[in-house]
Amino acid sequence: MSLSEKLHAIGRPLLQAQLDHPTVVGIGRGDLAEPVFRSWLEQDYLFLLDYVRVFSRLAWQAPDAHLGDLVDLAHATYHDELNLHRSLSAEFGADLGGAVKGPACAAYTGFLLESAASYGEGLAALYPCMWGYSTLGRILAENPPSEPRYRAWVDTYADPGFAALTVRIAEMIDDADPDPSRAEAKFTEGMAHELAFWSVP
Repeated sequence: MSLSEKLHAIGRPLLQAQLDHPTVVGIGRGDLAEPVFRSWLEQDYLFLLDYVRVFSRLAWQAPDAHLGDLVDLAHATYHDELNLHRSLSAEFGADLGGAVKGPACAAYTGFLLESAASYGEGLAALYPCMWGYSTLGRILAENPPSEPRYRAWVDTYADPGFAALTVRIAEMIDDADPDPSRAEAKFTEGMAHELAFWSVP
């Protein structure tokens, strides 16, 4: 079993807690209270700005075979994913310019930026976000919400292109060959941050 396959095995039961979280359930049904999603959008926007920085820090350390992938991921996150947030934020009345990191966002981004000091461990630390959202998107898309704004969110993360990026990160983790126990610990900690992030006020 490859390291990425071990991470998937660790992550599957942890992902169920996200699927059961009231915020995710509300998105899936399309009836999540707007103030909750508005707050979440503001926090996730700030998170994604630092996620781009994590990709950039890893790109500086990357082997040649991975460099283009990390640059592409940083570009896609900054332009495509953040554009989705800007569009949804306009529809939900979110204040992206005035948003301030809450405790969950600050803890998660601090963890990722610190983890990115080590290339392989940094990839393992960021993988829960990509793998988790790709998996959540795929599952929620099996019975998508009819509410168009929440449907747009689900469609973004259920997109096959996003799934392909997630597969590529898994391949890069295996190529980087970090210490398995440390990579598993980083991945598990990242999954805990993912769950906590759904509870942003």
